[in-house]
Amino acid sequence: MKKMIDPFDYAGEIAKNMKRGILLTTKGKGTVDTMTIGWGTIGIEWGRPVFVAYVRESRYTRELLDENPEFTVNVPIDQLDGSILGFCGTKSGRDVDKIRELDLHLEEPEVVSVPGIRELPLTLECKVIYRNPQPTKGLPQEVLNRYYPEVDGKRDAHIAYYGEIVAAYIIEE
Repeated sequence: MKKMIDPFDYAGEIAKNMKRGILLTTKGKGTVDTMTIGWGTIGIEWGRPVFVAYVRESRYTRELLDENPEFTVNVPIDQLDGSILGFCGTKSGRDVDKIRELDLHLEEPEVVSVPGIRELPLTLECKVIYRNPQPTKGLPQEVLNRYYPEVDGKRDAHIAYYGEIVAAYIIEE
């Protein structure tokens, strides 16, 4: 069962949980994958409710989003086993099926093709309406050093995916 919600009633909860990590789930290449994110914003853009997710160019999640421009944002409500966030933040979907390895339970979506995750019941279903590579030029050196170290002479920058929130709910058992 799902309890439909206004995502802005939970914006504080989403932001608070983002400090320790939430999940961004994608579907493509015949698989569902999820990754831990700690950067994101919820707000209004172009008169629409949006969640903006920042994904590094090198991530498997970027490949899946480019194939299928839909995602879900999955947020814990109560306590969550931190090992879920740790595993999803350190393992690549290219190498491991995180859903199967963690025995996560997928919830059928309402609007998009990407499922929610019962263990993180606050769910935003999003359709990408805009993507924007984030430039690193002009960032302070301490930000570049901390978040964008050079690898083979190139910085692994983020792409901002603006997802229109098309459904929002709490998965109830």
